[in-house]
Amino acid sequence: MEGTLPALPPNVVDELVLRALEEDGAYDDITTRLLVIGEQWGRGVFVAKDDGVVCGLPVAAAAMTALDDEVSFDTLVEEGQRVSPGAELAEVEGPLATILAAERVALNFLQRMSGVATATRRFVEAVQGTKAAILDTRKTTPGLRVLERYAVRCGGGRNHRYNLSTAILIKDNHIAAAKQRGFGDVEEIVLLAKRGAPHTMRIEVEVTNMEDLRDALKAGADVILLDNMDVAQIREAVAIVGGRALVEASGGVTIDSVRAIAEAGVDYISVGRLTHSAPAMDISLEVGLG
Repeated sequence: MEGTLPALPPNVVDELVLRALEEDGAYDDITTRLLVIGEQWGRGVFVAKDDGVVCGLPVAAAAMTALDDEVSFDTLVEEGQRVSPGAELAEVEGPLATILAAERVALNFLQRMSGVATATRRFVEAVQGTKAAILDTRKTTPGLRVLERYAVRCGGGRNHRYNLSTAILIKDNHIAAAKQRGFGDVEEIVLLAKRGAPHTMRIEVEVTNMEDLRDALKAGADVILLDNMDVAQIREAVAIVGGRALVEASGGVTIDSVRAIAEAGVDYISVGRLTHSAPAMDISLEVGLG
């Protein structure tokens, strides 16, 4: 899982960091302003308190260095690396007032992203040896999708469509709306979407029963999304598809159920809890005077 990862867009990171620092009042930390004088120097170490997968070091670095270019930030581990409690993740040095003002924001990003990466790694390891890839969903924190999806990749997972404009996914409400317009079945609805879709864009269809699955296959859907099916149903659906489309399972997937779903033969398993329910990893910044 460790190694080269796609880089985070620096302009996006800088914008998110500056917004978070402003939200936290870091530009006017009144407590620090009253108690810490400008020439006081500080050194700090980010320390893991949990087992987990480290992610977000570039964002923590951006937060710590945004307020003062005298601050230095040096990483001690790699992005995507698994660590144990007590592991030192990064060192920061510079004006003490700046370190204290940026501390919470840097930790918030680092803890949140490491939590997502850690949760993802658990699911990825649970399906190891099968062909199934673990995917995230659009159930992300508003405004932080780019960071949370990067964290999923840090954990060894893969990203689903980035947003509504990047892929076609026909879900139950789309099918109901099309039927209200007079389209009779899923086959007709998929063909309607194909007529208007860019020729390079795959079409994915959510199904809840075998009849709709067969209709989607007749229309040439590229990906079949099996929504909230049990393992026996998933196994039956995979047999019906017979390699004519990619198969994704979704809905209520847990760490206890994911292995059986993967062994049923699906290509993808999408897991909303990677981003909407991942607990933050416990990380502290231990600061000392220079």
